[in-house]
Amino acid sequence: MAAAAATTVEPWQAAAPRRRRSAARRPRQREAAARDPETELEAHSGVALRRIREAKEDLLISDFWSSALDAINRCLTKHLKQLKCPVRTLSGALGNLHLDSPDESDVAPGSIPGENLVTRPCHLKCVCYGIGNFATCVIARNQLAFLLLLLEKCQIPRSHCWVYDPLFSQLEIAILNTLGVIVLSENEEGKRSVCGEPTIFYMLHCGTALYNNLLWSNWSADALSRMIVIGNSFRGLEERLLARILQKNYPYVAKILKGLEELEFPQTSRFMDVFNDTSIHWFPVQKLEQFSPDIWASREEPDYQDCEDLEIIRNEKRTATD
Repeated sequence: MAAAAATTVEPWQAAAPRRRRSAARRPRQREAAARDPETELEAHSGVALRRIREAKEDLLISDFWSSALDAINRCLTKHLKQLKCPVRTLSGALGNLHLDSPDESDVAPGSIPGENLVTRPCHLKCVCYGIGNFATCVIARNQLAFLLLLLEKCQIPRSHCWVYDPLFSQLEIAILNTLGVIVLSENEEGKRSVCGEPTIFYMLHCGTALYNNLLWSNWSADALSRMIVIGNSFRGLEERLLARILQKNYPYVAKILKGLEELEFPQTSRFMDVFNDTSIHWFPVQKLEQFSPDIWASREEPDYQDCEDLEIIRNEKRTATD
């Protein structure tokens, strides 16, 4: 019996789980605690800026860029001629485009290095609406890359480019400031006048109301003749919307259809989602002068009270005061 008792096996007991050491993780916790928001912002900005540069490089060597540039050259040359601005064609500058923006501190007053599309007396400017969250969205990033290349090709200083999207994050605003463009602080809803200066409006995939507001803000032959709009095809809007809807909700888009010329951007499989339904528009003086005085006299500000699916984010402060 004693021998049997000696060989009796004690009941099995589950071992208590071992507690993991937290010491190994303490350095990471201290490291994370040491990172302040400014350091995090700089790190994310560096990644985003690198991706933007890569997007520019990819665009620059693509067939799409060369074809789109040809359309821009044809339109902009006609546009500047009607303004009696000195013009040099873009074709001679194709081999001289640099990815880095020119250092304005190294430029003599009144001049810009390289092959200029337009000389300084025209003071060509650019306004960009609705480019989207380029820090996280590839489509928006490619659209921003195109904008930066456009500024360089047209020799528009980045300080003469205004950008706005109500969806911009603080990171994206910081990146745009680093790039040297001007981020607007208020939602203009597209209601910006050219103020007598030749201006390119770059507004891809924006709501129709935004184009309508822009036209209303510049509703005169003189102002419209100084504008170029790169954005949704106006002819496409005419085809997609019922005539009564277009005339009721977007009357300025409806009226300008007879006073513009439009060139479609090329369609390529690689950038189909980025630049689909995109055209460059300009407004020849000869066509605008054929409008009746009644068309120009009708300048009621759009309100869109009865408009469904407005597709733009309203300025709540502006709307409250109307």
